Amino acid sequence: MFSRKRALATVAIATGAALTLAGCAGGETPAADATFDPDEKVTLNLAFWGNDVRAQLYNEAIAAFNEEYPNITVNATFLTFPEFWEKRQTEAAGGGLPDVMQFDYSYLRQYSENNLLLDLDPYLGEIIETDALPQNILDIGVVGDTTYGIATSTNAWGMFTNPKLLEQAGVEDFAGGSWDDYSEWMASVTDASGGAYWGGTDYTGRIQNFELQLRAEGSQLFDEDGEPGFDEERLTQFWEDGAELRESGAVIGQQRLEEALPLSGFDAALTASELTWDNFGGGYLGNLGEGYTELGLVAPPVTKEGAKDLYLKPSMLHTISAKTEHPAAAATLVNFLVNSPQSGEIFGTNRGLPASQTALDAADLDPLSQQVKEYEESIADRLGDAPPVPIVGYGTIEEEFRKLGTELAFGTITVDEAVERFFSQMDITLNG
Repeated sequence: MFSRKRALATVAIATGAALTLAGCAGGETPAADATFDPDEKVTLNLAFWGNDVRAQLYNEAIAAFNEEYPNITVNATFLTFPEFWEKRQTEAAGGGLPDVMQFDYSYLRQYSENNLLLDLDPYLGEIIETDALPQNILDIGVVGDTTYGIATSTNAWGMFTNPKLLEQAGVEDFAGGSWDDYSEWMASVTDASGGAYWGGTDYTGRIQNFELQLRAEGSQLFDEDGEPGFDEERLTQFWEDGAELRESGAVIGQQRLEEALPLSGFDAALTASELTWDNFGGGYLGNLGEGYTELGLVAPPVTKEGAKDLYLKPSMLHTISAKTEHPAAAATLVNFLVNSPQSGEIFGTNRGLPASQTALDAADLDPLSQQVKEYEESIADRLGDAPPVPIVGYGTIEEEFRKLGTELAFGTITVDEAVERFFSQMDITLNG
């Protein structure tokens, strides 16, 4: 049922980079029909990214789907993440996207604004069940006023901590507090370790931590029209906080981080904390290896008490090609892959924590997945509406932010120079 192309020796495509899709759509979009004829024999193409393990899970899910819908033949293919988007770019240019696609949030605006994705609103509450999907989850797939994707799973920004390193240092887990409190906590871990490891990494190298602070202040990175919600002065303040943190010696130096690549400081056991998405835990444990059986997972620092600074982000979504010849059958497949108990049983948390309550209830959660579930429940009072779907070119902007953060950490650029370069690159990306 599955085919897989051998990985390319090198893939020269950046994750999240803007695709040149303008003018690719063309043709008529099928008329919406929210009814499905189970007696009609149809064939659907399904594409996803992943590995052999995920392919086997999709194989099992399609077999379960065919028990219920024997007249729908599903031909599925999978690639690695970079190859997947390279293939979609080629298909989009030729007008031949697969009927159903596993989809990344960063590309949703790009493809929907080029009329490449099907409007799913006519199928919501009809073929695609919505009772098990809260409104804030459904809103994740909306661009403008139209639903183009259904989230299969969610994650949230959090802080992983290393209980083993903290025990060795004799320091308690981060108990919450402000960004200054977090900096002081990192310094206490670094001091207690005697230089063997550090309390954490310079958090100002990640655009998500900047976003967290902006959301707490009532702003955001970018609005629906792609306008930034910050100015040079605000970014300068953020990066200057990082300069003070690095100078204090509380965080790991950039050179030591470079030596640990491809591991991060956290999964190389060089830092006791890491701010990141909460679905990274499995990878961290795997890389830490023998002797590490658990991680801590706590909420990130607070910028302003009572603020709705956190949000649920889709680990991935399912979308349908605007040119599919069988939109109702495709919607039926999407519903099964997102909402069915069989989907929850088969995939578990392979695609992230299931977004559908029905699938989540059926999933067998391992201890770490249960921990993530409890974490997301614990931050309910900080969860606000998700920001607008990422602007076209967001991946390029995020990568520039990371690169400048690295240069700041090396000391090869000043904060003022970094801010000037970032705004220049952002202007080129948004308006070039």
